[in-house]
Amino acid sequence: MTAPEVHGLLPIVGDGAHTLILGNMLSVRSVQSQQYYGNPRNAFWRITGELFGFAADDPYHDRTAALVANGIAVWDVLKSCRRAGSLDSAVEPDSMVGNDFDELFIAQPGITRVLFNGAAAEKNFNRLVRVAPAAPDVHYRRLPSTSPAQTMRYEEKLTAWREALERRERA
Repeated sequence: MTAPEVHGLLPIVGDGAHTLILGNMLSVRSVQSQQYYGNPRNAFWRITGELFGFAADDPYHDRTAALVANGIAVWDVLKSCRRAGSLDSAVEPDSMVGNDFDELFIAQPGITRVLFNGAAAEKNFNRLVRVAPAAPDVHYRRLPSTSPAQTMRYEEKLTAWREALERRERA
């Protein structure tokens, strides 16, 4: 039996984006809500809220507007795939279709770094995209996944994300 096909969302991005946070593919709850990181157990909104001054349970539009105001873009590596459930390990490898990163980097030339939200995002970006020709000077870094499946303590995740996101401010 073939797993259901899952389709991603358009990126959260605005003029002035300098950092792109990449997940792998939306969870089932995110697909249902049509919102990135829709599972309330995922630490993404809690972490970014703490770093950018909003509440994790603020309306989705307010949270995304706060990210955009701080130069943060959000997208997923995969445009579509077949997957049963939400785990990255359940994605059928032959079904993966990557998003068009050349188009994004051309439209957003200020993006100078990509932060991968976990190992699957990094692995599939490298497998499907590698370095986008339109963005030869972008720096890439993997961070601990904000997924509840990543068993690292919240404080450790927050520390890693804080260091990565504040590094640009010091640069």
